Amino acid sequence: MAAPLTFGPFRLDAEAGILFHGAEPTPLGQRAVALLALLVQRAGTPIAKEDLFEAAWPAQAIEDSNLTVQMAAIRRVLEDIAGGAGWIETLPRRGYRYVGPAVTFDDGGASVVVAASAGLALPEKPSVAVLPFANLSGDPAQDYFADGMVDDIITGLARIKGLFVIARNSTFAYKGRAVDVRQVGRELGLRYVLEGSVRKAGDSLRVTGQMIDASTGAHVWAERYDRSSDDIFALQDEIALSAVGAVAPSIRRAEIERVKRKRPGSLDAYDLVLRAQLDVDSGMPERVKRALVLLERAVELDPAYALAHGNAAMCHHCLFLRAGLQEASRAASIHHARSALLHGPDDAAALTLAGFSIGMDGHDRAAAFTALDAALAVSPSSALTYILGSVILAWGGEAERAIEWSERGMRLSPLDSWAFAAFDAQTTGYFMRGRYDQACQAAYRSVQANPAHSITYVKLAAALVKLGRLEEAKVAAARVLELHPAFRYSRQFEAVDCKPALAQSLGEALRAAGLPE
Repeated sequence: MAAPLTFGPFRLDAEAGILFHGAEPTPLGQRAVALLALLVQRAGTPIAKEDLFEAAWPAQAIEDSNLTVQMAAIRRVLEDIAGGAGWIETLPRRGYRYVGPAVTFDDGGASVVVAASAGLALPEKPSVAVLPFANLSGDPAQDYFADGMVDDIITGLARIKGLFVIARNSTFAYKGRAVDVRQVGRELGLRYVLEGSVRKAGDSLRVTGQMIDASTGAHVWAERYDRSSDDIFALQDEIALSAVGAVAPSIRRAEIERVKRKRPGSLDAYDLVLRAQLDVDSGMPERVKRALVLLERAVELDPAYALAHGNAAMCHHCLFLRAGLQEASRAASIHHARSALLHGPDDAAALTLAGFSIGMDGHDRAAAFTALDAALAVSPSSALTYILGSVILAWGGEAERAIEWSERGMRLSPLDSWAFAAFDAQTTGYFMRGRYDQACQAAYRSVQANPAHSITYVKLAAALVKLGRLEEAKVAAARVLELHPAFRYSRQFEAVDCKPALAQSLGEALRAAGLPE
């Protein structure tokens, strides 16, 4: 029997599903109590939304609004009784954390303090995260410039084999928030945090940077740079090189020089790609169309700009799969992917995006993994390479490798905006292995990470059918058609060159769930 948890004036009996104030039960419902129990049991530790959903709504697909309602109820009770609305902290795009009074439980008469989770284990290599730099330009429209500088510093650091570098999609989860670097270190499982600021006025740049030891909060290195905006690429390399020297001085100079790489020939083209990036990453057809306008202008200015081609390939891939399976979109995806490969043999991001399009749209998985392996040779810390590679592996029927690659990608970027794709690959891998319970769990995590991603509901429906939960499968199937009214699973499988055995097994289950062939 689990011991009741005590915090402030409250006692929480998770088994009974009751939160007591003194000897009196509060009006908190059982779902809210289940959520609160998980939060206080892991006091001080961020709890992802998917874990909270699993605690209160096990094995169900639930809208985010349900969680919001329950959290509001918890805060209302805590506030009304103890002024404790602030005890539950919201972590934007990630989840929640209990930050209230110390939590204890009665262990055979002894009062034991609940310790916060130790978090992710530190890698053996020196590990670094670069947080978003503050934009001090006085113009919010310049945020993209500061973000682009950080992105390129991360890219440079990730090229060094002797470092473990957290991907930008995880570090940007902290954008716009005052953060405790020691907490960042615990949440991401790393030793060092680089933070800074950018001030841009006309052609003048002032950039500050400081490296902090996340285990102690001590400053390891700090510097201020005053440069012309024409020198931005050299400045990015200089900051990355200084960061390496601060955290890993024993790394050989030849290895450190890997930070330096081919850069675009046009600053205007570089600026256009920075402006397009958020829309590219959205994966939504209307937004990627907007991004393509900027990317096409960037390619006109610099036809050899590999990353512009790679991003364009991803945009056309999105339009192909999510906007009607038009052959013109598929052909454009492959065209830009080939250009990215031609012009970017030393650009991990370009190689990754190109490899993904070649594998998914060109149906050439061998060529895709030649590109992805090249990307990892250039940048061993490229989380996106592992995540997108896991998707290709999953559709290709390689269950164990798909799971392995997705897990490696998520360790390199625990808060990645592409997490839904990693969980989707795990769903497919578990489905192929007949581990349908685990397939459902991975699918629920993917759905919570990106509720607009229709293909995960497809796999969720199939796994539920295999478990004999037909009514739940039909609900998931209805959600597929709500998101994608023209969905036909045979066309989808053909579009991604699904492994025949996988297509047959999925197809049988989807037919039972009521999805049209």
